[in-house]
Amino acid sequence: MSTSIKKLFDLTGKTALITGGSRGLGLQMAHALGEAGARIMLSSRKAEDLEQAAAELQAAGIDARWVAADCSKEEDTRRLADETMERIGAIDILVNNAGASWGSPAEDHPVAAWDKVMNLNVRGYFILAQQVARIAMIPKKRGSIINIASIAGLNGNPPEMQTLAYNTSKTAVIGFTHTLAAEWGKYGINVNAICPGFFMTKMAAGLIASLGEEKMAAKAPLGRLGDNDDLKGIALLYASEAGKHITGQWLAVDGGVSVVLGAA
Repeated sequence: MSTSIKKLFDLTGKTALITGGSRGLGLQMAHALGEAGARIMLSSRKAEDLEQAAAELQAAGIDARWVAADCSKEEDTRRLADETMERIGAIDILVNNAGASWGSPAEDHPVAAWDKVMNLNVRGYFILAQQVARIAMIPKKRGSIINIASIAGLNGNPPEMQTLAYNTSKTAVIGFTHTLAAEWGKYGINVNAICPGFFMTKMAAGLIASLGEEKMAAKAPLGRLGDNDDLKGIALLYASEAGKHITGQWLAVDGGVSVVLGAA
């Protein structure tokens, strides 16, 4: 007997930990998972931002808490997983979304900036996934890990963009997703990635302004940038029973930009 669509997408009783959750894409996905019934634990570095984001979710009827943590630091990252488990129970869904970028020509790119991007965008994803799996998902033999990559990880940049470290980190996230899915399938853990295109987030705003919003939108077959709803559907699919037979995959949510540019 098949399961109803409503039940397949229902996250009632599930707990989701979302890094970079105080604004932008992380907060958008928190709304999606929370509206589907999940308890939400938000994390980012700044307590003030987290308080505001949690209040926004709570006003929408979502059970939301927060923990301030810097996911570029191993101790903070492992503490985040442990504290989430102590406060709201075993973690069923992990959204690795915290990220950093840096703009510089490759020949002048500071090594310290390279390390900053890699520590948060790649190393932090690994450490948090490892800790969450150890304490929650492997013992339960189930879980969903959603890694936020980017279409920047699918191919090279136009020369004017100059985001070498960011692109490299997002290519690594896609490889990390493939490999972890293959290894952790035996534990019932689904591992997938989302590759957003350009959304008007705080991190992307400067680059979008410098390149021109209208010019960038015109390059997408759908003729626009991402909005405040565009990641909700895929995040819920990956997190729910509706996506239980999907693992090791990435999906571009980019208005068709990657179709035009091609994906390596």
